[in-house]
Amino acid sequence: MAPDPIVPPIAIAQQIEWRTDTALVDYPTALATMEARATAIADRQASEMVWLLEHPPLYTAGTSADPLELLDPRFPVHAAGRGGRYTYHGPGQRIGYLMLDLTKRGRDVRRFVHAVEAWVIGALATFGIHAYAVPDRIGIWTADGGTEAKIGAIGVRVRRWATLHGFSVNLAPDLSHFGGIVPCGIAEFPGTSAEALGKSVDPLMFDAALAAGLPAFLDALYPCAKEA
Repeated sequence: MAPDPIVPPIAIAQQIEWRTDTALVDYPTALATMEARATAIADRQASEMVWLLEHPPLYTAGTSADPLELLDPRFPVHAAGRGGRYTYHGPGQRIGYLMLDLTKRGRDVRRFVHAVEAWVIGALATFGIHAYAVPDRIGIWTADGGTEAKIGAIGVRVRRWATLHGFSVNLAPDLSHFGGIVPCGIAEFPGTSAEALGKSVDPLMFDAALAAGLPAFLDALYPCAKEA
């Protein structure tokens, strides 16, 4: 039996809503929810939120997506509104949508992206997976049979200093589904997953690892400023 969802105490203390979904969430619904929440955060009408979920199989197109990199549109293709190119989402891939207020956290987008990378890398380390970031190459990387492979993706958008989108981590997706695109425009490296590396990672256990790492993630940004 999977463990109950864990809400980190730090999230409550800092009024960050920690939401987890075990059922697949339709992408347009998630995107609309995320857009509305980010707008409300920017207007100081809602709390920040971390939302962990999975989608049914689909491809998303970022603002830099090249149509030539959509090799086989076997699944629905959605405009994501974030930066970057084509990505795949589907069952077995844990997604974290981050709706945070960078006006309270330093207004440093580069620092935010690096903090997200470190947070995901730390969560994977909990399960014995050595992952790392590579300068000038987007994503989370690891070694699969001696070959460098991508195990996670990061794609963010910042609007009025409220963040949208976030990260995805391959726990146990069908890796053949990535074959319909050139993931993030990088053709020379394969994708991998925790399952392909011989690690069985329950999604809620991965959520728990993220919850444990949340304080360090927030500390890697800037301390919350006092409300005006």
